[in-house]
Amino acid sequence: MKYYLAGIKGTGMSALALLLSDLGYEVVGYDDAKEHRFTEDKLIDRGIKIYSEINDELNQNCIVVYSPALILDEHPLLIKATEMNLKIYEYQEMIGKLSKIFKTICVSGCHGKTTTTAMLSHVLENFGGCNYIIGDGDGHGDKESNRFILESCEYRRHFLAYDPEYVIITNIDMDHTDYYKSMDDMILAYQEFANKADKMVIACGDDPYTHSLNINPQIFYYGLSEDNDIKALNVEYRNDGTSFDVFIESEYYGHFDLPLYGKHMLLNSLATIAICHYERLDAKEVAKVLKTFTGAKRRFKEEFIGNNVIIDDYAHHPTEVKVTIKAARQKYPDKKIIAIFKPHTFSRVEEFCDEFASALNLADKAYVMDINYDREKKEDYPNIDAYTIINKLDNGDYIEQGMAEKLLEYDNAVILFMSSKEIYILEEEYKKLLNEKLD
Repeated sequence: MKYYLAGIKGTGMSALALLLSDLGYEVVGYDDAKEHRFTEDKLIDRGIKIYSEINDELNQNCIVVYSPALILDEHPLLIKATEMNLKIYEYQEMIGKLSKIFKTICVSGCHGKTTTTAMLSHVLENFGGCNYIIGDGDGHGDKESNRFILESCEYRRHFLAYDPEYVIITNIDMDHTDYYKSMDDMILAYQEFANKADKMVIACGDDPYTHSLNINPQIFYYGLSEDNDIKALNVEYRNDGTSFDVFIESEYYGHFDLPLYGKHMLLNSLATIAICHYERLDAKEVAKVLKTFTGAKRRFKEEFIGNNVIIDDYAHHPTEVKVTIKAARQKYPDKKIIAIFKPHTFSRVEEFCDEFASALNLADKAYVMDINYDREKKEDYPNIDAYTIINKLDNGDYIEQGMAEKLLEYDNAVILFMSSKEIYILEEEYKKLLNEKLD
């Protein structure tokens, strides 16, 4: 049996492809996108073929899995697969089937779920192995392990297709305003998801909404507040990382000294540590492994050119923009912070324009690019564009591909590129020009 993955360059789909390949299945991919994406290299290295046209690879031996965010119902590939009477699953349906097979830990939350999933996977790989799917495009299958660490997205309630043993909730925040119409609606989605946990729910107790969940499974809260079940004490934020002591249900668990920056990263590590405790893993060994965690793809990824630090980050919600800039301040207190942001979806900008401006104003200078709108129509938002945010900035400007020379005036600075979309094109332009300037 062969898995035919349509929209394979998407981060979730590429991770699924890697997992299925590791488990011994034949995997082939299709994608409309012609440009190279950061997910492709691992797929190519694994020998997974990617096609941009429908060919004989789609045959009676195939199970088709597709990303509804990238492959619409009227797509010719789906029409042909239907005519061939092939089994067809949406991405979340296929993941749901996998979650029933394994001892599944679902990591959810509007922010931090990718990093937490990557962090937990990194630790558990060193404690008997695990399977995982991470939202940065990384996936892994281990035939000897029954653990499955799964990043679980709330978009259109997709996470309700999963059957978890543990549920982690890093936070609840308003997002995906093209689908969720109110915070109450968002909370109800998380409540229904949390009630699917077979064993327990581990939620951030410092979040203003997690305590409003009405759920049946046992729930444990983590955070910095005194009333949490899992809490960090004696926290020290330094420019070389963060150290803290962890107490779980009033008992000392262990000391952690990690190369992580910002309160959000501390909270992500507490969620990971909580799972390790309830899985009865030794605290000192967990601390050793956590210290080697280098982060998820496109999450605070640093490169040094001359006196400048170039950071690439997936931040696409105002909360994420804010904590990313604050983390840069913690690590580089003596450098100017220059933020470049490419928004994704008009609806998000319309809903959060004030919040985006407030977050970007934490930088010394902020640039905003044109809005990516792959699942919306521009004519539906005639008054929303990059200047919707720029006009609210204290020190803001417009930038786009081909305008990287604007950034060459900065020396001894942190140049922070933030977006869930193709901001890397401008980033590569800038790095090329900077290297030429320094040569």
